[in-house]
Parts: sequence; structure tokens; C-alpha cells
Amino acid sequence: MNMHVPRIHTAGEKALIAAIEAARATLPGNGDVMQRRDEAAGLLRAAGLPSRKVEAWHYTDLRNLLRGIPVGAGAGAGAGASEALIDGALMLRAGDDGVGRLDDVADMPEGVAVASMASAFASGAAAPLLAVASDHDAVGMVSAAMASTGFEVLVAAGAQVARPIQLDFAASAALHAVNRINIGAGAKAMLIERAHGGGMSSLVTWLSVADGADVTFVLLQDAADDALHFGRLVIEIGAQAKVLLLAVNSGGGLVRREIDVAVNGEHSDFKLRGMNLLSGRRHVDVTMVVRHRVEHTTSTELLRNVVTGEGRGVFQGQIRVAAEAQKTDARMACNTLLLSDEGEFLAKPELEIFADDVACGHGATVAEINRDHLFYLMARGVPEAEAKALLVRAFVSELLDDLEDEALHDALNDVLSSWLATH
Repeated sequence: MNMHVPRIHTAGEKALIAAIEAARATLPGNGDVMQRRDEAAGLLRAAGLPSRKVEAWHYTDLRNLLRGIPVGAGAGAGAGASEALIDGALMLRAGDDGVGRLDDVADMPEGVAVASMASAFASGAAAPLLAVASDHDAVGMVSAAMASTGFEVLVAAGAQVARPIQLDFAASAALHAVNRINIGAGAKAMLIERAHGGGMSSLVTWLSVADGADVTFVLLQDAADDALHFGRLVIEIGAQAKVLLLAVNSGGGLVRREIDVAVNGEHSDFKLRGMNLLSGRRHVDVTMVVRHRVEHTTSTELLRNVVTGEGRGVFQGQIRVAAEAQKTDARMACNTLLLSDEGEFLAKPELEIFADDVACGHGATVAEINRDHLFYLMARGVPEAEAKALLVRAFVSELLDDLEDEALHDALNDVLSSWLATH
């Protein structure tokens, strides 16, 4: 006889389940959407949060790390008001009330259409976006169970969008959003997704880039010191398309950011430039997979990580090359600078290749500040803290050097400067 033993939930799991139950009555959606929500909540109750026994969560034991749900904004990065990362950006704002504010919708250029996700929840069109991949998919479960806001952005074929579009998510207690962005064939645009504030938040964005399009997408997470943040970006790339993804984490207490890229069209190119700035007792996990599915495609992923205090970082990056994806050129590098003995960064780059005519490689390094370089600067009268900041800036600046957009370069340089000034 088989005996069913109920799962014993941790304090963190109990708090998360309670938050989902408390929010359900206020969440938008028709029958299909609510069914997806209930299925996700039920799966969380049955399976709980993933632990280190799950390979994808081996370095982020969420079951033990999550002790409770932060209730509000704390002191630290991201606690301020919503601001445009780049001057002149068109702002789409969402906050704790679950209302997506299309502040600049009247100013949207020709070829750009935006809408709140409210109608997609009400009609059930958002149901496919509330996806849970497995019983270990904590990000999917939280998003499906609690998402209440978000934006739909459509850039028409051939549109050349001069001004950046910023999707801004400022939480003071709890904020859960789903976004759907479609970039038409031959279009060019820059989009910015910023998560800041405190409490608990989740952001899942589905980005489709059609043939010949050119997209720059900025992910900026600068939440408060005690914030809990889950993020996922799913990208599909068409033929001869170019996607530059800039992912910056400079805040948050416990952060899991997932990036899933499908390179579906020949002669397309994907670039990731990632900057993780860790301080205090922050735990930031970036987990990524890039899937090359067709011939003649390229991708390069370059990450720079700076760790001070008792910060702990994780990068799990996998390049998958299908048997049909001959002539793939894919490179990945993850480099870390440790500024304290208590800090830690764990890197796990992987290649999974089923084709035999490819050029692929990966690597990871972890190092301290070069003492000779530090001595050189200090011997010429540069104070130690300033000298360290100069060396850190030099280490990270490679990510920014090849940015063609001067305004974006300056904006991300300001993010780095602000972090260096504080830490």
C-alpha cells in the first residue's frame, strides 16, 4: 500500500503561498487565465520551491534562501522615483496597484503601438504567456500565479524608432508583470526594462524579433537591498536579425534572472553584455541558454562581475547547437573581480553541440585586483579607494566600449559610477 506524505513547507514557501492566496481575488483574467493561475499555485503547493538537488538551481537553493516575503521598499538602490534611463525615453509605467500607465502613448512615433496587458488578461489572450515549464520552474509559477499588469508593444515592419521605449516597474510592496513585445521585419528600436523599488517582484517578457530587425534591449535591475526579484526574458530571433542585450544587475537582495534565446533564422546575430555589481549580502543568479537552431548564426556573450562585501553571484550559461545548425559561431566569457575575501562568484559555462562544423568556445575567470596596478596608482598620489574604483571601471568598461549609441553608453556608465561611489 502506498502512503501519501504531505509536503512540509518551509517558512518561505508558506509565505509565498499565502501571498498568492491573498492576491487571487484581485487578479484580472477570464476562465482560461484563472485556470492557469490555479494550476501554477497548485503546482507550487505540491512541489514547493526548488532546492540545490535541482541542477538548474544548484547554486541558488531557493527553498532555503527564501525565508519570507519582503514587505516593502528598504533603503538602498532603486528606492527612488521612476526616471528615464536615457533622456527623452518614452515611459510606460507600472506600480503596485497593477495598473499599466501609458504615460507617453500620445507621443509614440509612427509604427509603434502600445497597450496595457489588462485587455489580454480579460480576454484570455494572455493565457499562453502564463507558462510553467516544469515543477521546478519557480519563476514561471510565481509569474503565472500573480501577474496582474504589463505591456504589449508592437513595432511595425520597417519602422525606425529614434527614441528609446522604457518599460518601468517600480514596486514598493509587490509587483508582478508580463510583457509581450513584437518587432516587425526590418524595424529598428531600443527598449529598456527597468525593475526597481522594494518588496517582491516578477517580470516575464516575451520578445519576438522578425527577419532583418535590429533591436537593442536593456535589462536594468536596481532594486532595494532587501528586495526579492524574479525575471525572465524569452527571445526569438528571425533571419538576418540583430539583437544586442545589455543586462545590468546593481541591486536586489535575492535575484534570479533567466534569459532564454532561440536563434531561429539564418545569418542572425545575438550579443549579450552583462554587468553584475554585487555588494552587501546580495545573491544574484543569472541563468541563460542560447539555442542555435539553424545554419550560419553567431552569438557572443560577455559578462563582467564585481563582488564586494559578502555578495554572492551565480552565472549559469549554456550554448546549445542543434544538429542542423552547421556553421554556428558562438562564444561565451564570464570574468569576475573579487574585492573581498567574503565575496563569492560561481560560474558554470556550458556547450552542448550536436553539429560538427562549428566554432564555439567558452571560458570563465575569477581574480582579485592586481596589486601591482593598485600600487602604481597609489604611488602617484591616488587614494586607495579611488584607485580601486579606477581599476574596477577599467575592468567593466569593455562592456560599454563597443556601444554605438552614445546616450546609452553614458547612461550605463552613470549606473556604474553610482554603484562605485556607494560601494
